[in-house]
Amino acid sequence: MTPGSNLPLGTARVTVEVAAPVRLDVSGLLLTADGKVRSDADFIFYNQPSGPGVTYRSGGGAAPDSITVDTAALPPGIERIVVTASPDAAGQTFQGIEPTATVRDADGGAVISTFTPPRLATETALIVVELYLRGGAWKVRAVGQGYANGLAGIATDFGVSVDEEPAAPAAPASAAPAPPVTSPATPAPPAPAAPATYGAPVAHPAPAAPPAPPAPPAPAPGAGKINLDKGRVNLQKNQTVSLVKGGRPLLSQVKMGLGWEPAYRGRDIDLDASVIAYGPQRNHLDSCYFGRLSILNGSVKHSGDNLTGEGAGDDEVIVVDLGRLPAEATGLVFTVNSFSGQKFTEVAKAYCRLIDAATGEELVRFDLTTAEPQTGVMMAKLIRQFSGEWEMTAMGEFVKSRTVRGMVKPGAQAL
Repeated sequence: MTPGSNLPLGTARVTVEVAAPVRLDVSGLLLTADGKVRSDADFIFYNQPSGPGVTYRSGGGAAPDSITVDTAALPPGIERIVVTASPDAAGQTFQGIEPTATVRDADGGAVISTFTPPRLATETALIVVELYLRGGAWKVRAVGQGYANGLAGIATDFGVSVDEEPAAPAAPASAAPAPPVTSPATPAPPAPAAPATYGAPVAHPAPAAPPAPPAPPAPAPGAGKINLDKGRVNLQKNQTVSLVKGGRPLLSQVKMGLGWEPAYRGRDIDLDASVIAYGPQRNHLDSCYFGRLSILNGSVKHSGDNLTGEGAGDDEVIVVDLGRLPAEATGLVFTVNSFSGQKFTEVAKAYCRLIDAATGEELVRFDLTTAEPQTGVMMAKLIRQFSGEWEMTAMGEFVKSRTVRGMVKPGAQAL
């Protein structure tokens, strides 16, 4: 097939495989006549692998990921299924990569069509093909529309909840044949972010932390600000530590490690750690999370998504280069959310810890000792002082939000 061409499906159940020389994350969106999802539940991907009439299958790295659509089982009002792909590696574009979509009869395996989008460059996500209902019959169309702002740009265009800022409007695909990809998509504003676990690397848990030396006891609540001169600090809720050691502010790279375990044996807990950056007027600058792994010119980076919460050590890590943060970034709020809807009453041993990235030394630790039946929690905040030093405060404030988008306003209020 060529961009914009279409074919009748001729079968009710089809599978769309998307293969490339590198591993891809493949997803599907169920769209109504207005080109939007009905809710986030209509976004089918590796962490939400099934919906009415649509299922996702991982190839495990050895085979292509795929989306299977049973057109007879789709809910009334669903008229398009968009199949998307993005490179699994953070920040990788489609430059030099030629993904190929193969549309098959899901039951017999016969190939209906193949499509390789041409002339790709800086795109980091693609609408590869779409299945659409026209005149009572289902067809497949080759699209090949590229986005330079990742899967977040696609998700926003189709109405999936992502971040505070709206993305650029989508190019309509069903009203007319999609144009060939002859140039990269127009970049979106700098803060598009996908929800929860959209389009992230499948699982890159942080390595287990080395055993930490015994920590001095935390000061009593209300005892005031402390620093790092006496070694590791254990914070209690609402306590603050000044990131100063030997009279000098800590302005090197630090890691914020966040970890958790399922409260009930055998149940996976997929939580998403994020950091939200604010300016001096509590204005939202950007959000770093599994779907947007680097912000503020690379001074804040995310390790990627952990899907289960199992295993020792930090589940997700956010690296902050305090010395390279732009001057307008004066506050960072570290959050954890449960996109799947599991409450923090189902989570055990949640914590955050600040680590010197150069030495691996644990500097500050905060263990969450309470739980509420909510889907989000603000764990800690870093605030830049007028003197240039940074302070870390333990928070432990629960919020009703499954994504980082819903944490932006509460985070600003907490600064």
